[in-house]
Amino acid sequence: MIRVIVADDHNLMREGIKKIIDQEPGIEVIGEASDSFELFEILDRTDCGILLLDISMPGKSGIEILKYLKGMKKNFKTIVLTMHPEDRFAIRSIKSGALGYLTKETAPEELVIAIRKVYNGGKYITEKVAELLMQDITHDPNDLPLHQLLSDREFEVLVKIASGKKINEISTELGISPATVNTYRSRLLEKLGLKSNVELTRFALEKKIIE
Repeated sequence: MIRVIVADDHNLMREGIKKIIDQEPGIEVIGEASDSFELFEILDRTDCGILLLDISMPGKSGIEILKYLKGMKKNFKTIVLTMHPEDRFAIRSIKSGALGYLTKETAPEELVIAIRKVYNGGKYITEKVAELLMQDITHDPNDLPLHQLLSDREFEVLVKIASGKKINEISTELGISPATVNTYRSRLLEKLGLKSNVELTRFALEKKIIE
């Protein structure tokens, strides 16, 4: 039996995932978490085979969680399941330890296939993610776009600001103080050579970081 834990802050999404998995023989959801704190508590007391992890989580982000999980002496494998398209977080997720990356848009068709493949020792890499990985490997770091040189947290804050979220909203969603959000914003402006949120948004649109 493949034992699965689902970490997603949206109850409807967790219910949808459970509905898909419950129809499959040999797979069961044995735990769910709505934030990083609940997730770590469950992982401390429960053994699972697969963790389905969202990127945008209250408290620690999905990328931070992936890095933390590397230090845990637990024999499970992680698949990122998120609303963000591959070109936003897939490479960062794979580099941080995920063995698969799925968008919620494709989950109904691909989720069970991904779970079985990763559980049995493989990786679930879509054609798009494979293309991005190849670009990442073959590019000279000096030629990479500026946004790919941002830290994971800086990139996350960039996405949220460019999506029109206010400082207090970002603070709540990421579980950090408004002052810390402002610090990240200042770093972003400096690193990208920009001067305002409007310019950050224009930059994100031009680079297809947001739609």
